[in-house]
Amino acid sequence: MIFHPLEFGKSVEENDIEAYKSDTSGEKYIYLLGGTHGDEVEGVYVLKQLFDWLKSDHQLPELPIITVPILNPDGYRAGSRVNSHAVDLNRNYPTENWTSEARKKKYNPGPSALSEPENKFLIKLFDKFPPSFVLSFHSWKPLLNYNGDCADIAEYLSSYNDYEAVPDIGYPTPGSLGSFVPEKYDGSVLTFECPVLNDDLSLKDIWEHNKDALQNLIKSDLLKKKIS
Repeated sequence: MIFHPLEFGKSVEENDIEAYKSDTSGEKYIYLLGGTHGDEVEGVYVLKQLFDWLKSDHQLPELPIITVPILNPDGYRAGSRVNSHAVDLNRNYPTENWTSEARKKKYNPGPSALSEPENKFLIKLFDKFPPSFVLSFHSWKPLLNYNGDCADIAEYLSSYNDYEAVPDIGYPTPGSLGSFVPEKYDGSVLTFECPVLNDDLSLKDIWEHNKDALQNLIKSDLLKKKIS
């Protein structure tokens, strides 16, 4: 699959937010998103391996894909969940349930919805290349959290990696991408929660455990159905 760089965005600290588009265009797009939380290196690594594979295999089905490897480069460099304004980007989207109150400090939603340049850049992409399905890589515990019409994809992935597929994570997430994309673009979001590194689990282990699931998803008809 061939990818071309799009105009990069800028973070709070003026670091590049890279974005790439596949050679195929469409009315709707598949998004691969990593690094919303800068300290979740497991999800960033898995997306990097997936993206490298996509670029190396030219026999794959043609799909309109946008890849944003690391949305929060400042946080990634600092090993921090939040961006350089101490805002949780996944609580900052202009959803119907956005609130300025935070359950914990790490969930700081920012001074207003869509206050952060990283999210402004992503929504600029969304407006130009409307999302039908977003696969957003995170790290917490093995979990597939689906919002919108993508339970079928969650169950498909779960059949390979045995991660639990759930419609919510058990507590409110106001201002999250999972709320925003279905509301604004009538699309769906699958938050792919990788397990966290430990003494018995390496980044390579996490990728190898999910390699077949993700590669076979790309080869299946499930993604094509999301954009048809």
